Amino acid sequence: MYAAVGHGGASGYLALMTLFGFLPETMKPTALLLNLFVAGIAFIHYARKGHFNKRLFIVFAIASVPMAFLGGLISVETLWYRQILGVLLIFATLKMLNVFGNKQKELSKIKVGQGLASGGLIGFFSGLIGIGGGIILSPLILIMRWGTVKTAAAVSALFIWVNSAAGLGGQLSSGVKINPQALILVSIALIGGFIGGYLGSSKLNTKGLRYMLAFVLVIASIKLILT
Repeated sequence: MYAAVGHGGASGYLALMTLFGFLPETMKPTALLLNLFVAGIAFIHYARKGHFNKRLFIVFAIASVPMAFLGGLISVETLWYRQILGVLLIFATLKMLNVFGNKQKELSKIKVGQGLASGGLIGFFSGLIGIGGGIILSPLILIMRWGTVKTAAAVSALFIWVNSAAGLGGQLSSGVKINPQALILVSIALIGGFIGGYLGSSKLNTKGLRYMLAFVLVIASIKLILT
């Protein structure tokens, strides 16, 4: 489901690992590792179909990568961060589905300052709590009309990949170790990621993809709030 909309699924992984009693010190690096593989597959599928906007990605990534690394170095209590994020995502999803109305129909060109500020904030927050940032970036792109649904998916997938790599690098630099058993989860996630990325980039239409993204974001929101 996450790969189908250009996401890596870290919020879902964190929620499930909490549910199944994973040790806190293994959750963050494991979620970032899974993100690398699933988001990478999603990006390849969407890029091959011509949905990737290089400029849009660069203005976000320039600031997000170093900030994600910095966030990965910090170890803090993240419960209230995740609950706030969950509530905000619900409102973002409603806005994305035009529940509050949508007067602007044409796409807007992103300003460099907007991209740097957004990317930096999302990157730091992503590294801090162990996600790639796609659940924040995708609705932002759609709300601000910086790209189409599939462009948002393609850009978000690579954005998640670089942020996850940076965040994981910060984790490893601080002495955190990856549990070897995480490789089992990677192999399973790869199968789902390949199928989801293919369906999202090739088979689902824009309307269907928008509803699927909304569904994924609502699930992520509930999990973030309750776990």
